[in-house]
Parts: sequence; C-alpha cells; structure tokens
Amino acid sequence: MISIVIPVLNEGATLRQVIKTIKKTSRKIEIIVVDDDSNDNSVEEALKEKVRVITSSQRGKGISMREGMMAAKNDIVMYVDGDILTYPDNIVELLTDPIIEGKADFVKSYFERQAGRVTQLVAKPLLSILFPGLAGFNQPLSGMIAAKRSFLSQVQFENDYGVDIGLLIDMHLMGARITEANIGRVENAMQTWEQLSKMSREVSRTILRKAENIPQENLATLGNINIIREQMEYSILESIDKLHKMVIFNLDETIFTEDYLQHAAREFGFEEELQDIRARYTDQPSILEHTAAMLRHRNLAELLEVADDIPLTPDIKAVVRELKKRGYTCGLITDGFECIARHIRNRLGMDFVFANRLHLFDSVATGEITIPEYFLCHDKEDPTKAAFYCKSNILSYIADKYHVLPQNIIYVGSGSDSTQLLEAAGIGVAFDAVDNRIERIADKIIPGPWMEPLLEIAQASPEKFRIRLPAISKKQARRIGVGSLIGLASVGLMYLAARHIGKRKKEQEVS
Repeated sequence: MISIVIPVLNEGATLRQVIKTIKKTSRKIEIIVVDDDSNDNSVEEALKEKVRVITSSQRGKGISMREGMMAAKNDIVMYVDGDILTYPDNIVELLTDPIIEGKADFVKSYFERQAGRVTQLVAKPLLSILFPGLAGFNQPLSGMIAAKRSFLSQVQFENDYGVDIGLLIDMHLMGARITEANIGRVENAMQTWEQLSKMSREVSRTILRKAENIPQENLATLGNINIIREQMEYSILESIDKLHKMVIFNLDETIFTEDYLQHAAREFGFEEELQDIRARYTDQPSILEHTAAMLRHRNLAELLEVADDIPLTPDIKAVVRELKKRGYTCGLITDGFECIARHIRNRLGMDFVFANRLHLFDSVATGEITIPEYFLCHDKEDPTKAAFYCKSNILSYIADKYHVLPQNIIYVGSGSDSTQLLEAAGIGVAFDAVDNRIERIADKIIPGPWMEPLLEIAQASPEKFRIRLPAISKKQARRIGVGSLIGLASVGLMYLAARHIGKRKKEQEVS
C-alpha cells in the first residue's frame, strides 16, 4: 500500500482534479492532503474527495512534507504538487513501481519541459562541483517523488525552496538507490522574478550547506557561477478585508462535543495523571503547562488524529458556510492548543484562531507551551503584579485587529469562563448551557445539539449599510429586541431614500 502526500497552499482551483487523477491508479493507496494554512477553498475541495486532510503546524512546504510523512501509514510515500493538471493517469505507477520491484529506494521525476532557469544557472553548476554524482539528473528540483518511508524518516526537510534538492542530496549521502522516472509533459504556472530570485538563493544555500567540505580551490569557481541577481525581498502578504460583522465560537464549548484533553489522555494513557492535574490545580496556566508536559514526544499527526476522532456539533459546517455567505467572518478561540484549533478551523472553513501555542520541534511536541498576551490581564491598580490568565480583553483585541465594531460581534459559548465574553459581545449566545447563571447573562439561548438557530440570531448588521444609528446600550438592546433594531435600520433606510428623492425633485424643478 502507498501513502500519497499532497502539500497544498491555496490550490483549491486545481486540487480536486489532481486527486481524481491519482485515484485512477490500480494500486491500493491512501491520500493525505497537508494544508499549509491556505486562505482559499483548498481544504473544502479536498474533503469533497473524501481524503484525509491535516493542517501543517507551520507554514512552509518542507514542514508539510515531513508532517505528511509522519501521518502516512505505509512503507512507500509519494509526493505530488497540488497545482498541476497534466499528470498522466498512471502517475502513481510511474513513481512507485521501481520501489515496489526492488530496483530503487528513491524515485525522482522528470518531465518534458525545458529545465528552468534556477536549475540551469544554479542547481546543476553547483551539483557538478560539489556532488558530481547528481549532476546528471534531468530535473533535480522536481517535487514529484516517491521513497521508502524508512529513508524519509532519516532526512532533513528544508522548509523553503531548497526542500527538493535537499532530499535528493540526503538520499545520495545515505547511499539510497536513486532513479529517475519520466512522467510525460507537465505544465504549471510560470514563477515571477521575485520568486525565481528567492528560489535561487535558497536552492544554492541548501546545496552549499549539504556539502560538508568545499575544496579551497573551488571557491573561485563558485564565485563565477552565473546565479540570478541578489535576492529581492519577497513575502506573501495575507490581507484581510475590512470586516463588519463577526461570529466567534468557543471551540471547546460549542464545536467539540467531547473534551479534547480528556480524549487525548484516554488515547495516550494518562487519564489518571490528567485527573490528578485538574484536581491539584485550579488556575488554567498550571493545568495547561502540566498537560502539555504529558504530550511530550507526541507528533503532530498523533495530536490531530485525536481531534479528528472527536465528533463535532452536527450541523456546524453548514452553519459556518451560511454565515460566511451572509458576510460574517467566523473564528475560534480556545483554552487549548493552536495547532489543534487551526486544524478544526480549516476543516470548517473558518477565518482565524486565537489559542495557546504548544511548542513543536520537527513537528514533535516538546512539552512546553506559550500563553499569548491576549489571554493575559494585568492589575490596573498595581502594574507590578504578575499578569494573570483571563479572556476578558480578547474581544476588544479581536475588534481592533480586524477592524470590526464590538457591537457587531456575536460570541457563542457556554462554560463558566464565558461569562465576561457573553456580556462583552454585541450578542452573547449560550449554546447547550447547563448553568442557569450563564443563561441569565446571555442574550440568546441555543439549547443544542444543533447550531442552526444561530442563523436566526445572526441578522444583517446596520454597519453593512453604513448607517450611523444612535448609540444603544446593551440593556436597551435587550429591551428593544433584535427585530426592533432591524426595523429601526429599515426606517433609517426609508428616511434616507425619501431625502434623496426629494433632493432630486428640487434639482429638477430648479433646472
């Protein structure tokens, strides 16, 4: 059986067709899509093909490739790019047959297209000097490869454009049997000069780093290689439109139907230790720190498998999809870990996450966490006191970050620590709450287990129409009711329309 890993970043337009092509194989396979924090519909498109989707812990192709390999269940791992529509129907056989037949440990693809500028001007000249045994490969930078998992688990995955050449060199240095496979004609988008410049710098840096000893007499030769001009500054900027209305879900209280840490404790065998931690400590930082220590040495794939085992609120994905159609931005907050929350965010097509950061090194938990500043509060009367854990200022932090008015934020939660958030939000929604005190604080109640009633609560905001209404306190809003507020917005629209028509008539009379 073969594990096929597809690292993706904003490849929703092509990903599904790539998966369909791979499925044409006669081999027994599993397909793993590793999402690199895409902000398009890549995850949604992958899920339509019913393949496994995991979320990378850190942006970068190398990390995604490594974590895909860690999640793989089989001895042969194959990688393909998610943005190429011209793969042959037998792409799986072409890349894996040499390994299955015992002829190779690592297969590198080549295809019918003139080698790129970085290959010709950077990779091949450096390889011919430092690794002459690799200089004969047609396309050393090709990302379509297959290898024995036992070899891949020993190599270092560079987290930039150097990842593909780095794997080739590492396999060579380990003595792996390497062969090339012709996969026909491949067409993909041309890269910009900024990308080519960045690529040349990172590819050359990887090759030089992999060369343990560069003969002194070759330094002058290295200086004469025609490398593309000095790297131009290039970064992918993530822009978020000015947002006017938002729904924030508490992941632990409204999305997960079971406690993540309890589920992880049962899976990894530390239920008694978790029970002891929760009995001994009452403050959230201590609970988080000691629980994170219990997760030490667990890799990201294992942590995400626990999350995938927990049932979600049944209709949450459909509700989020409808909210976004109505112009709402949807996000998650959680007392848990960011890597888990980001994975659920991608599964549901949400926009952002605020959570505590579980430290990962080489995609393995170190047992340490960082609590971000937005979960900490300071004593206003005595600034010298240590900050304490709370979530009272998270809504104002989010409102400032995303340029959304606090009164246009709907917060959905249920636990005792949601009290301040339910009060601070424009509309506080208690979901499946068992505490009567929470129900008295909340503006609206959803009994659960379905989230659909939220769609009745999430009405269009007056801000959408850019009408400045008189300030209304939350107490007044409760008294007036949401329906009356919508009516008030409608009256405002009619008034503005009447003024506009009257102005037009006067102008016509004067003319």
